[in-house]
Amino acid sequence: MKIFDLSQSLFNSCPGWPTYGETRITHETVVGIHGYTSEIIRLNTHTATHLDAPFHFFPDMKTIDEIPLERFVGNAVIVNLTGVQACHPIGISDLLPYEDKIRKDTIVLLCTGWHKKRGYSKEYYNDWPYLSEEGAKWLLEKGVKGVGIDGMSMGGWYEGTGRPCHEVLLSNEVWLLEELDFPEEVLEYEEVMLHAVPLKLTGCGGSPCRAYAVVKE
Repeated sequence: MKIFDLSQSLFNSCPGWPTYGETRITHETVVGIHGYTSEIIRLNTHTATHLDAPFHFFPDMKTIDEIPLERFVGNAVIVNLTGVQACHPIGISDLLPYEDKIRKDTIVLLCTGWHKKRGYSKEYYNDWPYLSEEGAKWLLEKGVKGVGIDGMSMGGWYEGTGRPCHEVLLSNEVWLLEELDFPEEVLEYEEVMLHAVPLKLTGCGGSPCRAYAVVKE
């Protein structure tokens, strides 16, 4: 069995959504002074590798703690789109080569290569490829239960590109997993078992998570 970490690191002042406050991780106690070390974390729940629940866009729908844990574990198909251009809208033509593997309750992971660009550049903060409305509708028709991507968001940064895929998928209780990392070795596999379990944050629209893929050989 092989386990691949698909999570970006959370650290002090790490990259985050451009309009959110800065992530801060500071010490509350230090072993040399207090006898033990502990930390205080100040961050938006949609920072680094994280999950979106329907409540993120729809106030009358499920919060992250209301989604059953088994929904966050399952067979996942890695759609390798490494090399696509900046701001590319991922559509049906990008997904069709994987059609036979995407079935009901499949989790689809979109690898655009943007995980390698993580940093404070305009390219990472604004220009990632994103899931288009038509792509989201196609995945919904296939019956997927979750969709992940390695960009800052499932939708794009620029006007008119951010909301459509969120509205299509979240309104139908398909959760979203954003800002993934894809080690090169995991891209050798088209299908993996994904685990991406959120913190039990009551009443929240999202949560950081530790996402990882399991491959049995």
